[in-house]
Amino acid sequence: MIIYKSTVKGFLGDVDSNRIDEIMVDTYFKRTLGRVSNAEVSSWRNSLTAMERIVGRSDLPSDAGIAIEYNIPATAKRVDFIVSGYGPSQKSSISIIELKQWESAEITAKDAIVRTRLGKSLVETTHPSYKAWSYAELLKSFNVEVYEKKIAVNPCAFLHNYKSASGVLNDSFYSRYTELAPLFLKEDAEALREFLVNRIYAGDNGDVIERIEKSDVRPSKQLSEAISGMLQGNPEFTMIDEQKLVFEEALYLSEEVKKAGKSVLIVEGGPGTGKSVVAINLLVSLLNRNLNVRYVSKNAAPRAVYESKLVGSFKKSKISVLFSGSGSYVNAKENEYDVLLVDEAHRLNQFSGIYGNLGENQVKELINAAKSTVFFLDEDQRVTLKDVGSMEEISNWAERGKAKVTTLKLESQFRCNGSDGYLAWLDHILQIRRTANTDLEGVPYDFKIFDSPVDLRDAIMEKNLETAKARLVAGYCWECQSKKNSKLFDISFPDFDFHMKWNLSEDGSLWILNPESIHQVGCIHTCQGLELDYVGVIIGPDLRLSDADGIITDPSKRAKQDNTIKGYKTLLKNHPVDGAKKIDMVIKNTYRTLMTRGMKGCYVYATDKKLREYLRERI
Repeated sequence: MIIYKSTVKGFLGDVDSNRIDEIMVDTYFKRTLGRVSNAEVSSWRNSLTAMERIVGRSDLPSDAGIAIEYNIPATAKRVDFIVSGYGPSQKSSISIIELKQWESAEITAKDAIVRTRLGKSLVETTHPSYKAWSYAELLKSFNVEVYEKKIAVNPCAFLHNYKSASGVLNDSFYSRYTELAPLFLKEDAEALREFLVNRIYAGDNGDVIERIEKSDVRPSKQLSEAISGMLQGNPEFTMIDEQKLVFEEALYLSEEVKKAGKSVLIVEGGPGTGKSVVAINLLVSLLNRNLNVRYVSKNAAPRAVYESKLVGSFKKSKISVLFSGSGSYVNAKENEYDVLLVDEAHRLNQFSGIYGNLGENQVKELINAAKSTVFFLDEDQRVTLKDVGSMEEISNWAERGKAKVTTLKLESQFRCNGSDGYLAWLDHILQIRRTANTDLEGVPYDFKIFDSPVDLRDAIMEKNLETAKARLVAGYCWECQSKKNSKLFDISFPDFDFHMKWNLSEDGSLWILNPESIHQVGCIHTCQGLELDYVGVIIGPDLRLSDADGIITDPSKRAKQDNTIKGYKTLLKNHPVDGAKKIDMVIKNTYRTLMTRGMKGCYVYATDKKLREYLRERI
């Protein structure tokens, strides 16, 4: 979808007559049935006035094509400005321009990330050159017209309010991306004109833009082969036993939809059964079949980690588009994708958007968006009040969408030393459900209780020296003070002289991979869906033992910043019985999930002394 299409001559006329923003608002409403905020209209007006000065004073052909706000298919990304025509040797060519109104920015220690003021807030975001380059890579990797007809794609960024003297954006730290997509600042207007003219020799009346807009969306053979090569020989993604059965069934269904119609495959499996292993192998195999496929996860952490493992570094890459959040499909067309692979499906929410005000139901939207949808599910890992992913929920929406439902189960245990006994014991002692596993006798899993958080930390650090895959995690019962003041600690036990920080402020979703993160504490948001060799768990005051009532959960002990139980007071007021059960489930599931991240062992410190004794007695 393109909001505005014309030629250089038409664009200049529309800007000159002050009609450009009116045309765009009207077209946007007609095509999306959505209204445009005053801030965005103002942004268009300012940036397009700046582009009028670039285009109008250049030697670009009057019949060169112009497109504004091109929505890259199968993504929520929009290219701000495109100029199309013919370059050297009459080769089809486009220049894509990322427009920003920034006046200042701050450098960060993160690759391709800068800090700037958006509205009233200072936020981290991608460098404009990185953004322009990544959009170009999306087109070259997924737009059939671009990669088959070898259309030249030339990215750049133009910050028409940003002065060179401000520095930062053209710092050598970002040179990798400014070389791939040149950066033009306020003083660089003439250089930008030269950049465009050297790439657009002759006009095309917008023909190249038209062809790109109408093109099919499929992964290029080059991309498929590259990712396939990355996966080969990687033992972390090797499938065995019923993993292979699930894999083959999903491949079969992706072909069967051509004659049998829409399909939904629900794959149940507990921690460590290889759900993500199957999902990543499917992603690669389906790409090699030239299918439009995405790996979907509500959690950002698994997406970031698997992406980094595939590319072999922490750098951003052109395969990023293959990994998306579950809220990205609100406006997707029916059957826009061949296959969606939904990992951690238990974490799906009803609504999408930052404010939870978009869409009707994520399960419905995912099923609608793909011919074949695969949901990987563990209902015991629902850890927020908003998590709606369940067998019942998925089956109901599949039935409404007239999709054939297939269910399979993964049994083999790779986490917890291959022991289903540990998981059953954990369910029993957390009083999630009764099992026959009342102790850990004969269970080959290293589980220990510590009476000091310092001893717990020391034990985990010692294990990390052996494997580099041991980390501390905790229930979200402590406010993140260090985010605003790096001199402050978040999790403190003064009696033990224990002071540590949450991981939230630096590495984010890649926290678990950073060797230095052994000195920080992770939470449910940055470790769910991932695995370690050893995990050290700090159980906060939201879980304790009562002599009369057994395991007690207390939502009031959670940090105010924790959104997983946001609105619990209203829930308890309106639904006292069912609400209490749901809150109890969320808190217990959180600790169950944290205590099953370790493949070889789990070490625990509980703030409640009675709970520590209770756990120790049941080992």
